[in-house]
Amino acid sequence: MSNERPDMAGFREKALKDPEVRAEYDALGSVFQMKRQMIALRKQAGLTQEQMAEKLGTKKSNISRLESLNSDVSPRLATLEDYARVLGYSVTVGFEPEVDRQQ
Repeated sequence: MSNERPDMAGFREKALKDPEVRAEYDALGSVFQMKRQMIALRKQAGLTQEQMAEKLGTKKSNISRLESLNSDVSPRLATLEDYARVLGYSVTVGFEPEVDRQQ
């Protein structure tokens, strides 16, 4: 038996074998991807959260919550559109068929 701690990739791989964990992970995947992209675009524009908040007429704490990967808050589409517009982007919403992961 090894005394080594598992790395994050090993932990994730093991956790995703549990069907309930996998379902939750898949459900949140698009949210995480969107928030990571939001942060990357803001940083690419050279803006801090404080500057982004000023451009949107809100507080830094609201931007922090909006970008947080751990937040339970679901932003309104209008908020996402405003965020994107400030950065010179638009938001596209689409639907994709679910993939049966049990195959």
